[in-house]
Amino acid sequence: MLSEEAEGLTQPADADKPHPPYGAYAGIMSTFAGGLATAGALAKLLGREPRENTALDLAVLSFATFKTARTISRDEVTSFIRAPFVEGEAHEGGEEPVPTGDLQQAIGELVTCSRCIGTWAAAGLASAQILAPRFGRLLTWSLAAAGVNDWLQAGFAGLTAKANEVQRRT
Repeated sequence: MLSEEAEGLTQPADADKPHPPYGAYAGIMSTFAGGLATAGALAKLLGREPRENTALDLAVLSFATFKTARTISRDEVTSFIRAPFVEGEAHEGGEEPVPTGDLQQAIGELVTCSRCIGTWAAAGLASAQILAPRFGRLLTWSLAAAGVNDWLQAGFAGLTAKANEVQRRT
Protein backbone atom coordinates (compact mmCIF):
# COMPACT_ATOMS: atom_id res chain seq x y z
CA MET A 1 0.00 0.00 0.00
CA LEU A 2 1.38 3.44 -0.93
CA SER A 3 1.63 6.27 1.58
CA GLU A 4 -0.49 9.38 1.07
CA GLU A 5 2.64 11.33 0.14
CA ALA A 6 3.64 8.74 -2.47
CA GLU A 7 0.13 8.79 -3.90
CA GLY A 8 0.35 12.58 -4.27
CA LEU A 9 -2.38 13.31 -1.73
CA THR A 10 -0.08 15.29 0.60
CA GLN A 11 2.90 17.58 0.11
CA PRO A 12 6.38 16.34 1.04
CA ALA A 13 7.75 17.84 4.27
CA ASP A 14 10.22 20.07 2.39
CA ALA A 15 7.70 21.39 -0.15
CA ASP A 16 7.67 24.86 1.45
CA LYS A 17 11.46 25.21 1.37
CA PRO A 18 12.85 26.98 -1.69
CA HIS A 19 14.91 24.68 -3.84
CA PRO A 20 18.45 25.58 -4.86
CA PRO A 21 18.41 27.84 -7.94
CA TYR A 22 20.16 25.38 -10.25
CA GLY A 23 19.24 27.32 -13.39
CA ALA A 24 20.75 30.49 -11.91
CA TYR A 25 23.87 28.55 -10.88
CA ALA A 26 24.24 27.37 -14.49
CA GLY A 27 23.82 30.94 -15.72
CA ILE A 28 26.44 32.23 -13.29
CA MET A 29 28.89 29.48 -14.26
CA SER A 30 28.26 30.20 -17.95
CA THR A 31 28.90 33.90 -17.35
CA PHE A 32 32.15 33.07 -15.57
CA ALA A 33 33.36 30.75 -18.34
CA GLY A 34 32.20 33.18 -21.02
CA GLY A 35 34.01 36.04 -19.29
CA LEU A 36 37.26 34.07 -19.21
CA ALA A 37 36.83 33.05 -22.85
CA THR A 38 36.17 36.68 -23.81
CA ALA A 39 39.24 37.84 -21.87
CA GLY A 40 41.33 35.20 -23.61
CA ALA A 41 40.01 36.15 -27.05
CA LEU A 42 40.52 39.85 -26.38
CA ALA A 43 44.08 39.18 -25.19
CA LYS A 44 44.77 37.28 -28.40
CA LEU A 45 43.20 40.04 -30.51
CA LEU A 46 45.31 42.68 -28.75
CA GLY A 47 48.46 40.56 -28.99
CA ARG A 48 48.81 40.36 -25.21
CA GLU A 49 50.02 36.88 -24.54
CA PRO A 50 50.22 35.90 -20.89
CA ARG A 51 53.74 35.52 -19.62
CA GLU A 52 54.91 32.62 -17.55
CA ASN A 53 54.25 33.39 -13.93
CA THR A 54 56.56 32.78 -11.01
CA ALA A 55 55.83 31.62 -7.49
CA LEU A 56 55.99 35.27 -6.44
CA ASP A 57 53.28 36.13 -8.99
CA LEU A 58 51.09 33.37 -7.57
CA ALA A 59 51.67 34.58 -4.00
CA VAL A 60 50.83 38.17 -4.93
CA LEU A 61 47.72 37.10 -6.85
CA SER A 62 46.69 34.92 -3.89
CA PHE A 63 46.96 37.75 -1.37
CA ALA A 64 45.18 40.13 -3.74
CA THR A 65 42.41 37.58 -4.25
CA PHE A 66 42.09 37.09 -0.49
CA LYS A 67 41.77 40.84 0.08
CA THR A 68 39.31 41.35 -2.77
CA ALA A 69 37.12 38.42 -1.72
CA ARG A 70 37.02 39.48 1.93
CA THR A 71 36.30 43.08 0.97
CA ILE A 72 33.39 42.14 -1.29
CA SER A 73 31.90 39.50 1.00
CA ARG A 74 32.45 41.09 4.40
CA ASP A 75 33.37 44.78 4.49
CA GLU A 76 30.99 47.63 5.27
CA VAL A 77 32.30 49.63 2.31
CA THR A 78 30.96 47.03 -0.14
CA SER A 79 27.66 46.39 1.64
CA PHE A 80 25.87 48.18 -1.22
CA ILE A 81 26.93 45.31 -3.52
CA ARG A 82 25.49 42.67 -1.18
CA ALA A 83 22.37 44.59 -0.07
CA PRO A 84 20.00 43.64 -2.95
CA PHE A 85 20.82 39.96 -2.47
CA VAL A 86 20.68 39.42 1.31
CA GLU A 87 18.04 39.44 4.02
CA GLY A 88 17.90 42.55 6.18
CA GLU A 89 20.66 45.13 6.28
CA ALA A 90 24.03 44.33 4.73
CA HIS A 91 26.79 45.55 6.99
CA GLU A 92 29.94 43.75 8.09
CA GLY A 93 29.39 40.32 6.59
CA GLY A 94 27.50 37.41 8.05
CA GLU A 95 24.38 38.20 6.00
CA GLU A 96 22.25 35.41 4.62
CA PRO A 97 21.18 35.31 0.95
CA VAL A 98 17.49 35.89 0.31
CA PRO A 99 15.82 32.46 -0.02
CA THR A 100 14.00 33.24 -3.28
CA GLY A 101 15.08 30.18 -5.26
CA ASP A 102 16.12 32.34 -8.21
CA LEU A 103 19.01 34.42 -9.54
CA GLN A 104 18.75 36.85 -6.62
CA GLN A 105 19.47 34.01 -4.19
CA ALA A 106 22.29 32.62 -6.34
CA ILE A 107 24.02 36.01 -6.53
CA GLY A 108 23.47 36.44 -2.79
CA GLU A 109 25.22 33.13 -2.19
CA LEU A 110 28.07 34.22 -4.46
CA VAL A 111 28.69 37.64 -2.90
CA THR A 112 28.45 36.43 0.71
CA CYS A 113 30.89 33.54 0.25
CA SER A 114 34.52 34.68 0.26
CA ARG A 115 35.69 31.43 -1.37
CA CYS A 116 33.06 31.71 -4.10
CA ILE A 117 33.65 35.36 -4.96
CA GLY A 118 37.39 34.72 -4.61
CA THR A 119 37.33 32.62 -7.78
CA TRP A 120 35.80 35.55 -9.64
CA ALA A 121 38.29 37.96 -8.06
CA ALA A 122 41.24 35.80 -9.10
CA ALA A 123 39.95 35.56 -12.66
CA GLY A 124 39.36 39.31 -12.83
CA LEU A 125 42.77 40.19 -11.43
CA ALA A 126 44.58 37.69 -13.69
CA SER A 127 42.65 38.99 -16.72
CA ALA A 128 43.47 42.58 -15.80
CA GLN A 129 47.17 41.72 -15.68
CA ILE A 130 46.97 40.39 -19.23
CA LEU A 131 44.59 42.91 -20.81
CA ALA A 132 45.87 46.05 -19.06
CA PRO A 133 49.26 45.01 -17.67
CA ARG A 134 50.23 48.25 -15.92
CA PHE A 135 46.84 48.76 -14.30
CA GLY A 136 46.44 45.05 -13.55
CA ARG A 137 49.82 44.83 -11.87
CA LEU A 138 49.26 48.02 -9.85
CA LEU A 139 45.83 46.83 -8.75
CA THR A 140 47.01 43.31 -7.88
CA TRP A 141 50.08 44.45 -5.94
CA SER A 142 48.07 47.11 -4.06
CA LEU A 143 45.43 44.60 -3.04
CA ALA A 144 48.12 42.06 -2.13
CA ALA A 145 49.81 44.59 0.14
CA ALA A 146 46.45 45.34 1.76
CA GLY A 147 45.86 41.59 2.22
CA VAL A 148 49.26 41.13 3.86
CA ASN A 149 48.47 44.15 6.04
CA ASP A 150 45.25 42.44 7.17
CA TRP A 151 47.22 39.32 8.17
CA LEU A 152 49.85 41.37 9.99
CA GLN A 153 47.22 43.40 11.84
CA ALA A 154 45.39 40.23 12.90
CA GLY A 155 48.67 38.65 14.00
CA PHE A 156 49.66 41.74 15.96
CA ALA A 157 46.26 41.89 17.65
CA GLY A 158 46.52 38.20 18.57
CA LEU A 159 50.03 38.58 19.97
CA THR A 160 49.04 41.68 21.93
CA ALA A 161 46.02 39.91 23.40
CA LYS A 162 48.15 36.91 24.37
CA ALA A 163 50.84 39.15 25.94
CA ASN A 164 48.17 41.03 27.92
CA GLU A 165 46.71 37.71 29.11
CA VAL A 166 50.12 36.49 30.26
CA GLN A 167 50.79 39.78 32.01
CA ARG A 168 47.45 39.60 33.86
CA ARG A 169 48.32 36.12 35.13
CA THR A 170 51.65 37.25 36.63
